[in-house]
Amino acid sequence: MTADQYTITVILTGMIVLFIWDRWRHDFVSIAGLLACVFTGLVAPGEAFAGFGHPAVITVAGVLILSGVLESSGAADVLVRTVMPRSAGPTLTIAVLVGLAAVMSAFMNNVGALALLIPVAIQIAARQKLPPGRLLMPLAFGSILGGMTTLIGTPPNLIVSGFRAQNGAETFAMFDFTPVGVAVAGAGILFIALFGWRLVPERRKAGSQGFEIGAYLTEARVPEKSKAAGKTLYEIEQALDEADAQVVGLIRHDLRIPAPDPRRRIQPDDILVIEADPPALRESLSILGLKLEEDKPADWEETLRECREHPEGEQAARCAEIEKAVQSDEVSLAEMVLFSDSSLVGRTVTDIRLRTLHHINLLAVSRQGRRTTARLRSMPLAAGDVLLLQGERDALNDFAIRFGAAPLAERTLKLPRKREAILAGTVMAAGVGAAAFGLVPAAISFLGAALASVLLRLMPPRRFYSSVDWPVVVLLGTLIPVAQAVAGTGTAALIGRALVEEVARGHGVLSLVLILLVTMTLTSFMSNAATAAVMCPVAISTAHKLAASADPFLMAVAVGSSCAFLTPISHQNNTLILGPGGFRFADYWQLGLPLEIIVLAVGVPMILVVWPL
Repeated sequence: MTADQYTITVILTGMIVLFIWDRWRHDFVSIAGLLACVFTGLVAPGEAFAGFGHPAVITVAGVLILSGVLESSGAADVLVRTVMPRSAGPTLTIAVLVGLAAVMSAFMNNVGALALLIPVAIQIAARQKLPPGRLLMPLAFGSILGGMTTLIGTPPNLIVSGFRAQNGAETFAMFDFTPVGVAVAGAGILFIALFGWRLVPERRKAGSQGFEIGAYLTEARVPEKSKAAGKTLYEIEQALDEADAQVVGLIRHDLRIPAPDPRRRIQPDDILVIEADPPALRESLSILGLKLEEDKPADWEETLRECREHPEGEQAARCAEIEKAVQSDEVSLAEMVLFSDSSLVGRTVTDIRLRTLHHINLLAVSRQGRRTTARLRSMPLAAGDVLLLQGERDALNDFAIRFGAAPLAERTLKLPRKREAILAGTVMAAGVGAAAFGLVPAAISFLGAALASVLLRLMPPRRFYSSVDWPVVVLLGTLIPVAQAVAGTGTAALIGRALVEEVARGHGVLSLVLILLVTMTLTSFMSNAATAAVMCPVAISTAHKLAASADPFLMAVAVGSSCAFLTPISHQNNTLILGPGGFRFADYWQLGLPLEIIVLAVGVPMILVVWPL
């Protein structure tokens, strides 16, 4: 190995380790990797940011904007309500739900498709008397499978297409992925609907009313006249046993006492940290006469008191706004789950001044599988956390959009106007058609369609940029030069030669299987876009070593990058259902592993038929 090959191998290995460790965001890791390549001379400074002009990056941004148009116009909601059966057994219902997720994910962001369908799945689970997780995991996996069926279905397909162009061929067309993708997705959906959903661990008893997400951690203050005042903690726990709740902590004078002594007597103004599900929480508060700590925003009351005493001044308009929020009869509760890319991840409600700026109370947090000792107001939130929020409906809706959260109950959305629904569908169809028939490159087609959606007033101009998942764009833009360095230094050829000569022994089909297996393994622990960017140069070098076409190996990378089924961190959609489904880290492989075996068994023969070596 040359010095450059050693250097890029160290950098690439370090990036993969950091991707798997998941301590830092993937886009930050990719930026660090790019800068390391620049400082070591593997990437010229003038070429460091050329990846941001890559057609794949522009196409991803355009597709994300159009996905936002489909969501905001309500066109996707109309499709859901039209297709979903009103009354059917679990098998048919799951088949339709998962199939619908796959179809939607083929033409829009699969995270957006899943967010639209989560409330539907929860409602169906309650009707079918099934644990929500038994619908949510198939739904998430179906949305991932659907992405592999078209060029725009998932970023890895666009990356693979870009590397094909760099290899001297044309980019893949819109539906070049469809024969293999539909066969693999169809087999996966059939397995999930007929048998696979039964493999999902049952995390609550069937027949419960409503949606249970596991125990909330809630802070409840002991008023002076509360039944709890003066009682021992043991006596309080005896009373809470009837409501299936328990005290897991005590806060006195801002000092938190975890696992307090059962003989300790509770005093007025103590705060009890109670672990309970929502129905038990309500019963617990009623039994002991407790009061939710976050239920009455004292800072609002103080502000209002000052306003009433001194109604003049700069804060008059703000005081009127707070008065309206406090007195509103539209205050309601909402359960929301945080996306993995939510801006709240790693922050606290104090950081964003949730109550004072957004007029919302955080009443409780559910983090399945882990118990935190932090106060609610100082608890760093994590992806997959489910928040119990209180506020006006408009404020709650704004919170979901601004901070990246999905509601976990059926939404009462205003039905879209016919003109908006038709225009949104037409714009999307025009973008897909122009790219599919080769009238213009995909990047031009979808960026043009995104601009048209703004000109037609389907999307406010301010949402044009907020609809883009910028961490994904940065990840792609920075990884492309790194991947080119892997190929340019000959490291990809070295890895490909080792796979072909040392492992596959020159056998083309076995080499194809190895590429698919390695890609599937990596994508279970790092982002699918990063996996595709790392594996494409290896796939091309392997094909060159075998004197075979690169297309089947690139297609194996595309399929393998979309098989993120083994862990909750392997795909945003897996993280999104972690809290709502009450899942643990090890729950995913029970359905994910058989599904990956099916993908391998169906994918390899289909690739060889459609894209011969």
